Amino acid sequence: MKITRQKHAKKHLGFFRNNFGVREPYQILLDGTFCQAALRGRIQLREQLPRYLMGETQLCTTRCVLKELETLGKDLYGAKLIAQKCQVRNCPHFKNAVSGSECLLSMVEEGNPHHYFVATQDQNLSVKVKKKPGVPLMFIIQNTMVLDKPSPKTIAFVKAVESGQLVSVHEKESIKHLKEEQGLVKNPEQRKRKKRKKISGPNPLSCLKKKKKSPDTQSSASEKKRKRKRIRKRSTSKVLSEKQNAEGE
Repeated sequence: MKITRQKHAKKHLGFFRNNFGVREPYQILLDGTFCQAALRGRIQLREQLPRYLMGETQLCTTRCVLKELETLGKDLYGAKLIAQKCQVRNCPHFKNAVSGSECLLSMVEEGNPHHYFVATQDQNLSVKVKKKPGVPLMFIIQNTMVLDKPSPKTIAFVKAVESGQLVSVHEKESIKHLKEEQGLVKNPEQRKRKKRKKISGPNPLSCLKKKKKSPDTQSSASEKKRKRKRIRKRSTSKVLSEKQNAEGE
């Protein structure tokens, strides 16, 4: 029975590896229900998972799952201890935590670029995961771990890719890398560096000092003022002499 289970797991892993680029170390996202089932079945996840999948594995979870287990209290204390020993992956719910199932579902959005496995006993979450192509699903049944076969949605997606109707995420990534190597597409890091170079200081025109007036212009301006003053003095003296002449007559 154990040999047949491993054969099925090997077959399913080969399917996900060839069509979606799943590779070691296999990143297994655990929720609270899977940790609780492993605790009840006395399953040593760190030892048994690599044997079952025949490869290196990483047990992962999210902050939302840990917070959910904390709120559920003493009944899931053992499951919480198992989850706390896993690597915590960053989820998009920094400020407002969501339920564990909703969080894990968000981690495999957009074609599951990080190649996560989802390990859960939640049937509602399992149904939603099966609707997303390229996401391996794991669960525990009769105290044994099982890697589920590819869902109909995943098989249909692979057939559409083979017929040329769609392009898989794995193929998009490989095309992108090839373009970057050939210099057809600029690296985002290079773009950032160029943008940093473009950042300039204040406007150089605003930093220019005001031009001081040359001594020639200042002297010409002072001469004009003197001329104006002299003209005014002459006019007043003429007026006074005219008045005096008028009084003498």
